[in-house]
Amino acid sequence: MRRIAKGMKKLKLSFDILLSSPFVRAKRTAEIVAEVFGTKIKLTDALVPTANPKRLFQSAEALFRPGRKVVVVGHEPFLGQLVSLCLSGKSAVNIRLKKGGLCKLTSNSATLGAFTLEWMLTPGQLSEIC
Repeated sequence: MRRIAKGMKKLKLSFDILLSSPFVRAKRTAEIVAEVFGTKIKLTDALVPTANPKRLFQSAEALFRPGRKVVVVGHEPFLGQLVSLCLSGKSAVNIRLKKGGLCKLTSNSATLGAFTLEWMLTPGQLSEIC
């Protein structure tokens, strides 16, 4: 994960907030990213594997305002459902992120289904960058 985080930094990625599931594996991943980027982590139960992705938006609506850069560290199938929800407004689109994978979504509004997938990278691609 450290190599992946360094790849993120080499790509000149930046973010305003780092959200993480409080579960050990996700939290540890977030800690590595936070260390590489020199930032803090906000833990939220809205990212546990059994959570409803819509709950994340409802509980943290202000975080997803236009122009805000948010990194989310969590678990599958939750993350794939969250990406699906952002892109289509439904969590039924079959999207899977590999452990350590990353995708960039953008939107001019915090409306579910109004996001655009800019890119998606596998852990291997990210680690090759650094």
